[in-house]
Amino acid sequence: MTGAAQERVDDAVVVGGGAAGLCLAHWLTEAGTGVTLVEAPDGPLRPAERTWCYWEAGTGAFEEAVVASWRRLRVRGPDGEVVESDPAPLRYRMVRSGPFERLVHARLAASPAARVLRATAHEVRDTSYGAEVRCTTADGQPLTLRGRHVFDSRPVRRPPPHRTLLLQHFRGWFVRTDAPRFDPGVADLMDFRVPQPGHGLAFGYVLPLAPDRALVEYTEFSRAPLTTDAYEAALRQYTEGVLRLGRFAVESAEQGVIPMTDGRFPRRAGRAVFRIGAAGGATRPATGYTFAAVQRQSRAIAAAVHRGSPGVPPPHGRRALAMDAVLLRALDTGRVDGPRFFTDLFRRIPMERLLRFLDGGSTPWEEFGIGLRTPVGPMLRTAAELPFLARRETGRSEESPR
Repeated sequence: MTGAAQERVDDAVVVGGGAAGLCLAHWLTEAGTGVTLVEAPDGPLRPAERTWCYWEAGTGAFEEAVVASWRRLRVRGPDGEVVESDPAPLRYRMVRSGPFERLVHARLAASPAARVLRATAHEVRDTSYGAEVRCTTADGQPLTLRGRHVFDSRPVRRPPPHRTLLLQHFRGWFVRTDAPRFDPGVADLMDFRVPQPGHGLAFGYVLPLAPDRALVEYTEFSRAPLTTDAYEAALRQYTEGVLRLGRFAVESAEQGVIPMTDGRFPRRAGRAVFRIGAAGGATRPATGYTFAAVQRQSRAIAAAVHRGSPGVPPPHGRRALAMDAVLLRALDTGRVDGPRFFTDLFRRIPMERLLRFLDGGSTPWEEFGIGLRTPVGPMLRTAAELPFLARRETGRSEESPR
C-alpha cells in the first residue's frame, strides 16, 4: 500500500468481517457511502465457519445466503411434552458464515465506493478528520486506514460491569445418519430431555438439513463453559440416548460461547469511533440471538451516516433489556426452573407473538400478557431486588439470596 493510498479518507471504515461488519459494510454501500472493510488475514485471528440463525417474515436482503429454513418450530419439555407451531408469517432461517461472506464480498466488489482489505487491526483512535485504524498487513507491513467514522466490531476483552453474567455455551455436530431420522420441515429450538446442570439449564437443538442430515447441538446457560470432552459426552448422550439416531457420521463440528449479561455495552469508543455488533450490545441478553439485531442496527447506522448524523442506535429497547435483566437474574439464582419456564412460555403464548417479543417487536400490552404467564412471584421478587444490586466488573454475577 503506497503512502498516497494511505492518505485516503473514507466516509467510513468498518473493522471486522463477521456478521456485524459485513452487514454494516453492505448497508453503507447501499446508501452510497464510501466504505473500507478491514478483515483479519487467514490465520488464528480469523474464526472458523459459524452458523447464525434468526426468524424473519418475507424475503430478506441476504436470502441468497440462507442455507436452510423451517416453517414449523418445536420445543420439548423435560418430560417429553411437545409444543409445536407454525409462527407464520415468521420463518426460522440458517445462515452459514462462508456463503454469507462470499455474498457480501461480491456485492462490495461490484461497488466502486467499497473496498475490502486483509489486515490485523491493532489500534483505533480519534483524529482531527475523524478516526484512524492502525493495522499490519499479512506480509508484515504497517497500514493506516483513515475514515470520517470508524465502526469497530471486534470482541471486547471483558464484559461491562453487570449484576448477572451467564454464558450460553455450546458444541454442535453436523451429522449424516445411515437412515432417514429427521423431519426437514421442523426445527427443534429447545429440547430439554437432557441431564440438567446443577446451576443453569441445558437443552438440545436440532436443525434438520435433509432426512439424513442435521446440525445437532448441546447448549448450556451457566456460569462457565465445559471442556470439549464434556461437550462430546453430552452430544453422544443426546444423539444416542435421546434422539436414537442409530449409526451416523460427524461431518464437522462447531463450538462457541456467547455472554448473556445485563451489563451496558458502550456503543461509542471515541468522538468518531463506534462499537457495533455483539461488542456494542447487539446480543439479546436472554436468548443469545444476535443476527437479526445486527441487521436492524446496520440499516439504522447506514441511514444516519447518509443523513450526516452518524451514531449507533441501541440494538434493543429499554423495556426488553429490563425484562431480560429480570429473567437472567431469576435463572441465575434458581428462582425459576429454566426448562419448565421456557416450555410453559411456548405452550401458553402463540409462537409468533413470543418470537416477536424475543426479537423486540412486541407491544407493551403484549408484554404485559406474556409477563402474566411467567412465575409471577419469583419474577416480581427478582425485579424488586435488582435496583439494590451492585454492578461488578468481575466475571461473576452479583450474589443474592434465592
